[in-house]
Amino acid sequence: MSFHDFLARIGHARLRDVAGHWDRARRGKLLPGWADLDATVLRENLTIVWAWKYDRASDRFTGRLAGEEINDAFGKSLRGADMAEFFKDFDYPNIFARHKRVVTEPACAHGLGQVFAHAQRVGLGERIIMPLAEDGVHGDGIFGATLYDPHPHQWEAGAHPVAGESVTFYPLP
Repeated sequence: MSFHDFLARIGHARLRDVAGHWDRARRGKLLPGWADLDATVLRENLTIVWAWKYDRASDRFTGRLAGEEINDAFGKSLRGADMAEFFKDFDYPNIFARHKRVVTEPACAHGLGQVFAHAQRVGLGERIIMPLAEDGVHGDGIFGATLYDPHPHQWEAGAHPVAGESVTFYPLP
């Protein structure tokens, strides 16, 4: 699988825009760094993006950024938060494992279904997660975006899985 397979899997145009910007920000490198991302390009999608810094030595994530829609879904901001503390009531072991796989493999991840089930939200949505690396190779963070509809009855029948979140990983070469 490749980045192009990942991009083809993304259903929502806003998420494809975010993933496309991440891809262009690589500029020939395996992974873009945080500084390679451009908020002016992302401006229409800033409310749905989020990012975590990863420290390999401590094997910990620290919140870097979350848009309004993400903060609203959790009822709190992840900026500056330790991931273990932030997700202590939200299935931390599985969330950590997913994020660590993205940053260390490296891989992109695509989720579909109840994207905020761990936060006791019943709506449906779609999520993308992509690795970041200041040196272009060794992951030191993740960048993602999540679209969430708290009213699942508005989705077309059969358009999305109803129970849980289905996550697919796309390893980068």
